[in-house]
This record gives sequence, structure tokens and C-alpha cells, in this order.
Amino acid sequence: MTIYMNLQLTKESKKKSEKNNSDHFLNDVLTGLQSNPKHLSSKYFYDKTGDELFQKIMAMPEYYLTRCELDIFKNKTADIAKEIRADQQPFDLIELGAGDAMKSTYLLKHLNEKGTDFTYMPIDISGNILSVLENNLKKQLPEINITTLEGEYFQMLKKAMKMSSRRKVILFLGGNIGNMTGKDAEKFCAGLHQLLNKEDIVLIGFDLKKNPFTVLNAYSDKSGITEAFNLNLLSRINRELGGDFNVEQFEHYESYDPITGACRSFLVSLTDQKVKIAGETITFTENEVIDMEVSQKFSKFDIKHLAEKSGFSIAGEISDSKDWFVDSIWMVK
Repeated sequence: MTIYMNLQLTKESKKKSEKNNSDHFLNDVLTGLQSNPKHLSSKYFYDKTGDELFQKIMAMPEYYLTRCELDIFKNKTADIAKEIRADQQPFDLIELGAGDAMKSTYLLKHLNEKGTDFTYMPIDISGNILSVLENNLKKQLPEINITTLEGEYFQMLKKAMKMSSRRKVILFLGGNIGNMTGKDAEKFCAGLHQLLNKEDIVLIGFDLKKNPFTVLNAYSDKSGITEAFNLNLLSRINRELGGDFNVEQFEHYESYDPITGACRSFLVSLTDQKVKIAGETITFTENEVIDMEVSQKFSKFDIKHLAEKSGFSIAGEISDSKDWFVDSIWMVK
């Protein structure tokens, strides 16, 4: 009887969680599309189809980011481990937006081989990708402790902070900090600092400013995978929120400003049209855009400024062989 009741409670909790997530999704979509200019949050790119498309993006020859940071984690693993192991005491390794943990798996293997006492806590908004990650790690590294956390970064980080009093090492890889505007990045890093304790470490991946054509080609591939990735969010709104987007009436457009370092993705309406979502009508004029995503690029000065403004000190940095990407290691003062 107790087991049955627990199962019922688990099912009810899951349904409640799914409804809350759906309500947040709908609210964010309507708020964004009723704004001027229209915008959608890139965090909603990652449903099952979005996850699969992003895996394809990371494999594209034009998309240098993955290879650059993979170069660091594959060839400079010992350097990373040395920076984060500090006093050799047990710690929790928390990865924000873990995805499939392709890069961090090299670090997990190294730490495991060295007998390091740590618990890996991947956080991701996509339950689908967390399931893939957990299954893969259980096959590759069955002996490591792993606790997956599905949800928003700070919400899950707060939960992780309550789980143990051990020192925390936060991984925020892939240049994901660049998916925020400058003000949002400052707010995010300051919020991160507030949650952590003295001597906790944050390792953040930054995509550095480089040849503008190299950057633009990474987000505007001729094969159309990035376009499909952006358009899939409209399809997801149709599937999950009862929208009636005609996806063929939108086209992907990419721009890069080498001075500010902002690489931006848009969807352009190809005609005057109306879209219904949950009973609400959204009007588009021909050539009107939806702001989909920013991918900010940084100088070394930008990184130093962001760290100091957020209350961190830079403890070190590890660059790839081309010096196109850097994993900056910050410590809570």
C-alpha cells in the first residue's frame, strides 16, 4: 500500500512539474512575441529534436567552439584538474547546462583515475539529454557518484548547495555565458557569486573575439542545420502550446558585429501573417524579425572586467592551441 501511494505521489509530482514547465513556457513565449521587438528565449531550443539538431551543429566543420574547448579538456585535463582539486578535499562538481557531457567526461575520467573524491551533479533544462548523459556515464564510469538535476540553473544550484556542505566546483562550458546580453551576464555572475561560498571555484568557457568570417560561418552554415535548429522552436510551440506557425514562412538570419562581439540569430517573417497560440493572436508584418539568440564573443579584458565586477578573482586560465577559446577559472573571494 505504501509503495502504491508513493508511486501515485511521484506521478502526481511529475504531472505538476510538467504543468508548471508548460505554463512557464507559454508565458515566456507570449510575453516575448507580444513585445517590441519580438523575441524568444534560446533556453527553449532544447527539446528532443532540438537536442539532436544541436548535436549535429557541434559536429559541423564550421562550428569551431566545440573543437576548441574539447582541445582544452582532452589535452589539458591535468591542468584543469590541478586548478580545481585545490586542497585535495572532497568536492561537488556541478555542471550548468551539461548536455551530453562530451567535454567534461574527459575531466571525470581523469579525476576518477586519480582517486579523487567528488560527486558529479549535471544540471540541464532538458530531461531527455540528462537521461542520455546518465546512461552513457553509467556505462563508461560506473564507479563515479552522479546526481542529475533537471531544471533552471539557479533553482537546481540552490538545491545542490543544500545537498552537501562540500566545496563546490561549477562548470559553465561551451561559451554559454555568451548567450546572455552584457547586463544579463553581469547579473548571472553576480547571482552565482551570491550562492557560492568562499574558496568555491567557477570554470567558465569564453569564446574569444577572432576573424569575423570565422565567427559568422559558425552560426550561418550552408547546410542549414542552424536554421533548422532555430525553426524547431516554432515547431515546438506548435506541438506543445497548440500554435499554428507556418514554419516555411520564416527564414533564419545571422549577423556578427566584430566591435561589440555580438553574434545574433533572428527569424524573419517572409510575409504579413497571423499566428495563434493558446487563443492569443500574434501579428507579424513582412520582414519583421524574432530575436532568437545572442552568442557574445569576448576579449581577455572583457573577461577580467566581468569577473571582478561579479566579485570573483581570476585564479587561472587555460586556452586551446589556437587561442580562440579560453576556460577562465574564477574563485570566490
